[in-house]
Amino acid sequence: TTDDAVIYKSIGSLLVKAEKPKVAEELVERKELLTTRTTVLARQEERLRSQVKEVQTKLQEDLNPVSPTSQ
Repeated sequence: TTDDAVIYKSIGSLLVKAEKPKVAEELVERKELLTTRTTVLARQEERLRSQVKEVQTKLQEDLNPVSPTSQ
């Protein structure tokens, strides 16, 4: 649509008339923020998976009985 087209922005359950360039800028900023947040969450997930794997390995080592030495 053209820049002077009438558009509405959702604010809660209300629709408010807004300027297209301003709304487009807000949407771009929101997309960048969400992309950054997604990247951060992916890193956190990977770190947590690594920690869980380490703890699981350590727990399995601790739970396995030590074989008695032959005499």
